[in-house]
Amino acid sequence: MKNVLILGVNGFIGSSLAWKILKKTDWNVVGVDLSDGKIPHCLKSERFVFHRKNVVDDADFIDAEIRKCDVVVPLVAIATPSLYVKDPLRVFNLDFESNLLIVKKCVEYKKRIVFPSTSEVYGMCPDKDFDEYESNLVLGPVAKERWIYSCIKQMLDRVIWAYGKHEGLSFTLFRPFNFIGPKLDDIKAPKEGSSRVLTQFAHNIINGKPIKLVDGGLQKRAFTFIDDGVECLLKILENKNGCAEGRIFNIGNPYEEYSIKALADILIESFMEYPEYAERARSVKIENVSSKDYYGEGYQDVSRRMPSVKRAEDELGWKPSTNLRRAIKLTLDYHLLGKDYELETGGAQQ
Repeated sequence: MKNVLILGVNGFIGSSLAWKILKKTDWNVVGVDLSDGKIPHCLKSERFVFHRKNVVDDADFIDAEIRKCDVVVPLVAIATPSLYVKDPLRVFNLDFESNLLIVKKCVEYKKRIVFPSTSEVYGMCPDKDFDEYESNLVLGPVAKERWIYSCIKQMLDRVIWAYGKHEGLSFTLFRPFNFIGPKLDDIKAPKEGSSRVLTQFAHNIINGKPIKLVDGGLQKRAFTFIDDGVECLLKILENKNGCAEGRIFNIGNPYEEYSIKALADILIESFMEYPEYAERARSVKIENVSSKDYYGEGYQDVSRRMPSVKRAEDELGWKPSTNLRRAIKLTLDYHLLGKDYELETGGAQQ
């Protein structure tokens, strides 16, 4: 039986991962976060223990929990593009400095770490699809502060890899590609420019605000439903026959690539299936805005971000199965109707 420590358990990935572990395994989960609003069902499990702690202020407590567990999943980070530009030092302090301390504790106590890298480490890589071991990681200039998050994650990837190679750290790095689904953000109370794209668009439709497409919304992304992503994480945590040991895996859905504009169109169509919101969806306006006006001078974007998931498919036996329209429906059912697919079906069905 594994004892899994999830730091940031009340976040988007953390809440879904904790629930999946409790539903599908006999492992114990210790969750740490500042609040518990996304994990009420986990709190009912005898195999789940929650601590309301801060990874920065309660370092001694985190140290003790790392000592007791088998594997650490540190999911505490700022992952909001607007803050990379507006408050890069805050991003550095939490995302880099706090996580580096956790990595060092895992080395000291010989604990396995499953670390969330990011699809953003590939930056402006020109490859058709991004390979974990072959693709170059291409970042923009220092003055484009948007890249501080990517640079932080890349540096931590390199540090963890070095600890694994030279000091025996047990690790797996995973790179999520545009995870979407319920609990990503609160669609009823986002801040323009600070929430993730699907949440922001949904909020604007609900409140009769225009959808703003940054630079025309021509950027393409491979959208991955959270349930598919967490299924891959379960295989990484299980690590059957050491299949994930010392490895890097992209977790994404290359079969569901859409532009941001196409995402907006599909979301509007999906809202029309809910009578209470159909008229608002029909009347919503779409506006084009420049990235400079929307995010500020320090922003820079990439036109396409496409993962190769061949390694996850071949080495872990995993493949994404949920299409974008199904993912959007399950997300809207959760936020508009109060239906939680995790509780009602145990998972997303095609």
